[in-house]
Amino acid sequence: MTDSRQGLILINTGPGKGKTTAALGTAMRAVGNGMRVLMLQFLKGSWHYGELDAAETLGPNFVLRQMGRGFVKVGGAETDAEDVRLVEAAWEEARAAIYSGEWDMVVLDEINYAISYKMLDPAVVAEALRNRPPMVHVILTGRNAHPLLVELADTVTEMREVKHAYQKGILAQRGVEY
Repeated sequence: MTDSRQGLILINTGPGKGKTTAALGTAMRAVGNGMRVLMLQFLKGSWHYGELDAAETLGPNFVLRQMGRGFVKVGGAETDAEDVRLVEAAWEEARAAIYSGEWDMVVLDEINYAISYKMLDPAVVAEALRNRPPMVHVILTGRNAHPLLVELADTVTEMREVKHAYQKGILAQRGVEY
């Protein structure tokens, strides 16, 4: 066991609920410890989520930005060039933030989806993470985390659905699912 301190790469992945919520919990802990946190949501953008309002209450050390348009069609000709452009712009902002010295933690929410939808090259992301400043923590969320990133990560948590209220016909609840 080493006592060294360093920035960590964490991945929240898997088919179950809670990947973004877990990242938000870690971000809140970081802010509570005086750290500066940036959360970039790669695909979210057109809907209003409760976390947007909560983020404002955390003060200037927590910034959340929605970078996408919301629902994304993928596969063959369905993938919209505008969505690809937005993902590329989100990645450029994310990479700049990681290297800026302004943030202690950068959360890349739903980046795993952007990668699995072939909108972003996992090798480019891995290279940036490998060479980041040593004390910057990065959290990546979304299903289907790429094996290259899983290998690179320090901690990987896979959310697994055991059961879900939707299976009983209960719709998504404000404050719990959004």
